[in-house]
Amino acid sequence: MYLLGYDIGSSSVKASLVDAQSGKCVASAFYPKQEAPIISKKAGWAEQDPSMWMGNLRLATEDVLHQLGEIIPHRAQLDLADAVAAIGISYQMHGLVCVDKDMNVLRPSIIWCDSRAVPYGQKAFEALGRDYCLPHLLNSPGNFTAAKLAWVKENEPELYSRIWKIMLPGDYIAMRLTGSVCTTVSGLSEGIFWDFQANRPSEELLNCFGFDASVLPQVKPTFGIQGALTREAAAMLGLKEGTPVTYRAGDQPNNALSLNVFNPGEIASTAGTSGVVYGVIDQVNYDPLSRVNSFAHVNHTAADPRLGVLLCINGTGILNSWMHRNVAPELGYPQMNELAAKAPIGSEGVSILPFGNGAERMLENRECGCSIHGLNFNRHGQAHLLRAAQEGIVFSFQYGIEIMEQMGLKVDRIHAGKANMFLSPIFRDTLAGVSGATIELYDTDGSVGAAKGAGIGAGIYKDNREAFSTLERLSVILPAHQDEYRAAYEKWKTYINQ
Repeated sequence: MYLLGYDIGSSSVKASLVDAQSGKCVASAFYPKQEAPIISKKAGWAEQDPSMWMGNLRLATEDVLHQLGEIIPHRAQLDLADAVAAIGISYQMHGLVCVDKDMNVLRPSIIWCDSRAVPYGQKAFEALGRDYCLPHLLNSPGNFTAAKLAWVKENEPELYSRIWKIMLPGDYIAMRLTGSVCTTVSGLSEGIFWDFQANRPSEELLNCFGFDASVLPQVKPTFGIQGALTREAAAMLGLKEGTPVTYRAGDQPNNALSLNVFNPGEIASTAGTSGVVYGVIDQVNYDPLSRVNSFAHVNHTAADPRLGVLLCINGTGILNSWMHRNVAPELGYPQMNELAAKAPIGSEGVSILPFGNGAERMLENRECGCSIHGLNFNRHGQAHLLRAAQEGIVFSFQYGIEIMEQMGLKVDRIHAGKANMFLSPIFRDTLAGVSGATIELYDTDGSVGAAKGAGIGAGIYKDNREAFSTLERLSVILPAHQDEYRAAYEKWKTYINQ
């Protein structure tokens, strides 16, 4: 018996098949092999055709079923289809998909990195007031899904009049698979539609934007039967009609699930081009300056709150790759790490602010750029710059973690996949040293997590402990040299407001 997980990203769609008994991933594939195109008709715009996601999902499904057939060569294709017991979906957050009554897409999806809706979110924030938005929505409407729909309403009124339902990217994929239009509390919260005080969609927000509540899909649990494969979808994918979809979540909550982060005080982190720290708290809380965002976590209920506090830093791995291109083009990343390790902790006074990839929400949407401080032409060289870059990235994580700690998050353990910046010993050691947290690295990814989420939703696993009992921990990094890292961090902080 196998579980099928999909991860619908803006770069690609990945599918993974997990053996439900062993918990091991037996097949995985992603499409397209080159990064998926993003439509950008104007500066700050970012759109994708939702049918492209489905096309890539079909190719990825065919690939993993073929791989499974190679593993079990004597089983017929029909038997392979029967072997898939449940489907889970992870997806890029904050996107907007609009469909008409025939479930036809009305326009390309406005995806997460599109910034056109910022003025609409700010106008609603001012109209509703801080005293409503933060305690009820836990965030400013900002540039999230609700604000994107407001842009459509004002700028494309004829199209807006034909909207039957709006969806997040994962809701759209589930609709295409099952014919059922539904969402989750977690999904509505990431779109800034959910009122945590009233435990329902926010009537005040809907009224402020002039939206009819009927455009929102029906709410279903994150874990549980959300629909079943239609005959058409099953035929397209080579799966069995009636296979249930039993889990969906946005990519960051799902990444936390993939790392078995469910409980208060647990932290999930990623560090690719941008970086994320995602911590779980057990109280409905918010940052008064909206420097971090709070959303319903995958296991949130009104009776037993679980909020995911999301810190996103734009300037993370992109700084390290810039260093590679411009400071050490002759070296590979492992060699860069080895050279950086020759410089001492604190890089002998060199501090780098890594904020060269746009405005940072953590800094109240300031765009302060990347800058190098304390550089001495007679003392410092490649090694100092390479180490200072990695330390600066980590210090930006710590700066955000301190905001999260003010909200009641106690950070003592950080879970991460062994990938991207977490492949670097300097990055890992600096994060453990400056935060005082133990770093645990695991072998997992979003599509594998979605598959295991489907197992929980289908009742194949009784809870997350059983689902992730086989999660492979690759290494543990304990805090060391804390005084030295903290001293370097305190020096780094002095440059942020200069």
